[in-house]
Amino acid sequence: MKSISMIKEEFKNLTPEQIPAQIALYQEDERKGVQNFLLSQQKKVDKYYQEIERIENLCQYEKEYSQYDFICGIDEVGRGPLAGPVVAGAVVLPKGSRILYINDSKKLSAKKREELFDIIKEEAVSVGIGMASPERIDEINILQATYEAMRQAIANLSVKPELLLNDAVMIPGVDIKQVPIIKGDAKSISIGAASIMAKVYRDHMMEEYDKVFPGYDFASNKGYGSKEHIEALHRLGPCPIHRCSFLKNIL
Repeated sequence: MKSISMIKEEFKNLTPEQIPAQIALYQEDERKGVQNFLLSQQKKVDKYYQEIERIENLCQYEKEYSQYDFICGIDEVGRGPLAGPVVAGAVVLPKGSRILYINDSKKLSAKKREELFDIIKEEAVSVGIGMASPERIDEINILQATYEAMRQAIANLSVKPELLLNDAVMIPGVDIKQVPIIKGDAKSISIGAASIMAKVYRDHMMEEYDKVFPGYDFASNKGYGSKEHIEALHRLGPCPIHRCSFLKNIL
């Protein structure tokens, strides 16, 4: 009779599709340790198929507008921070793309976002990133700066989209059909992908800024107004990447 550790070893490199057949081989094994392990493997399979179903539901808008070949999801990150740029992501996924675990970037761990960033970059037809600097935000206000970053992200795509799926907004000055979707990053796979690309890109920038402007803990707070960040502002004053128009009430 095989030991439990030998049985576990057999499951190690199996895909979720292969696991049920392997479970069937040990159904008659009455050892409690084996049965508990098989139960954990079955849960893994169930979770996998639930994720497939969730992603399928996340493609409702992509299916609704399937007459378009190049559908672009757009989202931004960094409207609220006290420092750093606002960054927009534009992503055109291949038709029928079903990248598992894509979601609103705020609902994902940093590790999962990093993994998906690489997968999306590899699989997407095109990815465009746009941004507006803190100076620009102060100059034209955060809303207009966000629109500017979004237009730039679209312009930086290598293909011209036929349809834009936007997270909640209509972008002025764009001659492409737009569909604004409230909470779009949790309802459209294309917008979810764009939110991940923008978030990881901006996070990396803020981690680099932390080395240039130490003391504000940008690597950790990403420019948002954490207690430590506000204390550092009172202690050190603003640095070149702070948004002066956001600091009036704080300083």
